[in-house]
This record gives sequence, C-alpha cells and structure tokens, in this order.
Amino acid sequence: MSHRTDQDIGLFKNRNNTAVTEFFLIGLSKYPSLQMFLYMICLVMYLVILWGNSILIIISILDLRLHTPMYFFLGNLSFLDICYTSTSVPQILANFMSERKSISFTRCALQMFMSLGLGSTECLLLAVMAYDRYVAICNPLRYTIIMNKLLCVQMAAWTWIIGCLNSLLQTMLAMMMPFCGNIIDHITCEILALLKLICVDISLNVFIMTIASIIFLISPLLFIFFSYVFILSTILRIKSSEGRKKAFSTCSAHLTVVILFYGSALFMYMKPKSKDTKTSDEIIALSYGVVTPMLNPIIYSLRNKEEVKEAVEKVLIRNLYLRKM
Repeated sequence: MSHRTDQDIGLFKNRNNTAVTEFFLIGLSKYPSLQMFLYMICLVMYLVILWGNSILIIISILDLRLHTPMYFFLGNLSFLDICYTSTSVPQILANFMSERKSISFTRCALQMFMSLGLGSTECLLLAVMAYDRYVAICNPLRYTIIMNKLLCVQMAAWTWIIGCLNSLLQTMLAMMMPFCGNIIDHITCEILALLKLICVDISLNVFIMTIASIIFLISPLLFIFFSYVFILSTILRIKSSEGRKKAFSTCSAHLTVVILFYGSALFMYMKPKSKDTKTSDEIIALSYGVVTPMLNPIIYSLRNKEEVKEAVEKVLIRNLYLRKM
C-alpha cells in the first residue's frame, strides 16, 4: 500500500469550522503491511460471533428446558453482541481493504449512537445477570417467585432503554459541536476520539461522560462485586463438595465475561486521557468490540456444556425429523 498525503485522499483540516460531511478513520493505517492480516482475523472473529451467538439465541428459544431467567438474559446478551459488532466490524473490514477510509457524518453519528448505547446496555445487563445468580444461589427456594417472567422482561427492557437514552444524549452533544478537522485517529467513530476534533470547550461533554462512567461502569461493577461476595460466602457454606462445584459452575461463566468486558472497558474510559491515540488504545478497542463478543458464547457453552450440548442435539434431531416428514 503506497504512502498517501492528505491532499491525495482529500483530507482537510477544518480550521474555519466549515460543516463536516464525512470523517476519515485512520486507526491502525500506519501499519499497511498488517492490513490484510487484520482483515482476515476480524472477518473470522465476526463470523464466529454471528454463528456462536445465533446458536445460543436459537436453542434458548426452541428448547423449553432453557426457558429460565439465566438463558433469557444470555439471549439478550447474545443479541446485543451481534448488534454491537455489526455496527462497527463491517466498517472496519471495509476500511482495512480501502484506500479511502471514509465514513459519512450521518453514518458516523449512527455508529457512535449504536456502539455507545449497546455498550452501556451491556454494562447494566451484566449487573442484572449478577443479580439473577445472586438470587439463584443465595435464595434458591424463592428463585422462581422473585425472578418471574414479568420482572425479567422489565429488567431487560430497562437496560436497553437507559443505555440508549445515555447514548442519545452523549451522541447529540458531540455531533452538534463544531469540528476543527475530520481525521479520526481510530478504527471506529468512537466518542473519545471524536471529542479530540471539537474546536470549542467540551467541559459539558466531559462532565456528562464522567457521570455516565460512574453510572454505567463503576456502579454496576460495584454491584457485581458485592453480589459475588454474598454468592461466594453462600457457596462456602455448602457442605458437599459436589454442591459447591455445581453452584460455582453456574456463576463462573458470568464472572469470566464480566472480567473480560469490564477490564477492557475500564482501560478505555477510565484511564488518563491523552491528545494522541496510541496503538495500544486501538488494540484494546478491537478487543473490547470484537474479541469479547466472540468469547461470550464460547465461555457460556463450555461452562454449561451439558445443557447447551443437549439443547443443540434436541434442535438438530427435531429439524432432521421434520425434514424426513
């Protein structure tokens, strides 16, 4: 891939606050020799995300044994991961193979709204799933009464509503500002990278983002932490080793997903901000946006392999039977 100047691809620095109609995503473009390799890696991971999460959604719907709160929330998480990656990965793949790594203003705004909204929703959804595990382990006799169908639907719906409202507010505040350039040093229209292009004071944006980080990152993480303190204390009081093992196995998948998701999210949004985007930031963003959604169905399938295996076999046998008929 040949070296290109700003003039060659029509990039401009918008010093006079002219209306921006498109942005150029130049993240990871400093490594042209790796573009094809990154393209293949991201393509394979995206296909695994679509396949793995779709399988979990299908079996959780078709197998009546999986009509439980845990698999209901897991279905929401799988659907969320498909939507989240589909807002950014196709654009990333296109940019890896394109000389002109551009995205329109409207598509950039939509991508930011979707990724921020779905990311915020996942933070809350993981906290709701921790509450589900807390009730299942610490209050098993009343589990079906507490975690009834209506409550599960309401909790899942509110995570989506609150996440999208947060994203709508932050996206509108960012995209209404005047931009001094249209070159985004990132692989997607990520809000932190876009804020660096704004010409005017962004104190309000930073304040709202800080509040949002407390609400959607710190608070759910603390809730999850204290939930697992009670869960672990209850598990340790179980007398039989088989009982302890079974109780812990129902939580280990969720705990693994929480560590992966919040580890990368906290690195992205809570670390000290710098003017220039580092390569490590882009790699972490790729991990946050692609690797974690790919691993989620794998982790849950391995930790609950008997249930998932039986459900998949049941669905396959049913389909084969219907075809023979």
